Amino acid sequence: MAGFLTTHVLDTANGCPAAGMVIELWAIAPDRTRHHHATFTTNRDGRTDTPVLPPEHFAIGQYELIFAVADYFRDRATPQNDPPFLDRVPLAFGIADPTSHYHVPLLVSPWAYSTYRGS
Repeated sequence: MAGFLTTHVLDTANGCPAAGMVIELWAIAPDRTRHHHATFTTNRDGRTDTPVLPPEHFAIGQYELIFAVADYFRDRATPQNDPPFLDRVPLAFGIADPTSHYHVPLLVSPWAYSTYRGS
């Protein structure tokens, strides 16, 4: 059984899923070079329509999701500082079990964020 990676973004400032947020997925090689895997935009539920790392590409290693937070809040006319306190939020994490489902949710406002390994 192959694992896969998903994400979900919740807008805690407006109390809703973060629909329309751009997310990039990068793989981080052992020498710290970065390789762009894909770019996604969240759907109306704040999720991507497909896994951000599907089973056929899922592998042990270091990864980074980058969430375009400031652009998302700017597009929704949510008040934020200029320049914004949070712009692009990077979440670096490791995948150790190639058979598991890794879920990396982001709860975010213009001033704070939190994440965890979800299910």
